[in-house]
Amino acid sequence: MNGLSTVLIVVGLFLLGGVISFAKQGMPRGVIVLLGISAALCLVSGVLRIDGLY
Repeated sequence: MNGLSTVLIVVGLFLLGGVISFAKQGMPRGVIVLLGISAALCLVSGVLRIDGLY
């Protein structure tokens, strides 16, 4: 596991926490969806970098 994959996973988890927080606060659904997509992309990129597929 290299540094970039670690950073991507940490950022993805941070954004995922933001999704949960924003959902509890009742923020607009568009903001939550955009943040969720960003979190998913970061997490998937980090995992693929660990496996060496990306």
